[in-house]
Amino acid sequence: MKKAKKVINDPKNIVPELLEGLVLACHGKIRKLEGVNGLVKTSLPPGKVGLLIGGGSGHEPLFHGFIGDNMADGAPCGNIFAAPTPDVVLAVTEALDNGYGVLYLYNNYTGDVLNFDMAAEMAADKGIRVKTVLIHDDIASAPPEKKHLRRGIAGDVLIIKIAGGIAAVSQDLDEIFRVTTKACDNTRSMGVALSAGSLPETGEPTFILADDAIGIGMGLHGEQGVGLQKMMPADAIVEQIMAPILADLPFTSGDEVCLLINNMGSTTTMELLIVNRKIRQILSRKGIGVYDTVMGAFATTQEMAGFSISLMKLDDELKRYYDMPAACFGCKWKGSRGQG
Repeated sequence: MKKAKKVINDPKNIVPELLEGLVLACHGKIRKLEGVNGLVKTSLPPGKVGLLIGGGSGHEPLFHGFIGDNMADGAPCGNIFAAPTPDVVLAVTEALDNGYGVLYLYNNYTGDVLNFDMAAEMAADKGIRVKTVLIHDDIASAPPEKKHLRRGIAGDVLIIKIAGGIAAVSQDLDEIFRVTTKACDNTRSMGVALSAGSLPETGEPTFILADDAIGIGMGLHGEQGVGLQKMMPADAIVEQIMAPILADLPFTSGDEVCLLINNMGSTTTMELLIVNRKIRQILSRKGIGVYDTVMGAFATTQEMAGFSISLMKLDDELKRYYDMPAACFGCKWKGSRGQG
């Protein structure tokens, strides 16, 4: 497999340089903390509970691209595909603490859990109250009875949206934790990989996949999913992904969902729209309504080809926070079913 070409400078400076570029693209709304790879909003209202998201770099706009209005307040940023270290998480935590606590919201990967938990303990020693919601939307990574072991993938965008909404209007960390947990528990995702992304430092692929094979349920880094299969038409791929998603919650007739179709890096809008057509046929057949459709590149792995489908079951409470307008580098919601 050919090495990928990357528009970079010194590979050791990829993360600080991409963060500098992100700060400049946000025109004064976010800033980089001195001496660490952590970003926070330039200003926070007094009394606000901090919403901290974060993880490895290389999946842009996830996570640091989701700091913004009615979204997250800050993000510790790890090296490429690596968890942020506890000291970086702590630095962002301290920057966000207004005396009302900080909610940690991040994907359920072993390294992240270890480092964020260490940071939470250090924050507690400094008198900062922290609560954690782990995102575990990827149904391919563990069975329902072990859903606490599932990894997080692109469904985190919808969960961050809900968390950002409630954190903008409530000063109660426990209430923000409750609503965010509900959003997480109501979200299911699954993806398919058609080809690997690459490591920016070396250009080498993150995993190997035969030219005629696809990875059903494969994770963002090439983690094991349901298994490898021969390439098949779009409708067949969607049918194979949607069946276990719908059965897992389960989603039933009369439910209303937010649908997110995530481009893992190099899949075209043409392909995503064809996928959306089949998803809507399946949901219509099941009597499930679509409250909003969100489509784009949100959780990527460089030039990885493939997509994931996420469904969040909505109720009146979640709709309230979903409908709030929001803006950040990675996405915008105009409010009331309005991405874009």
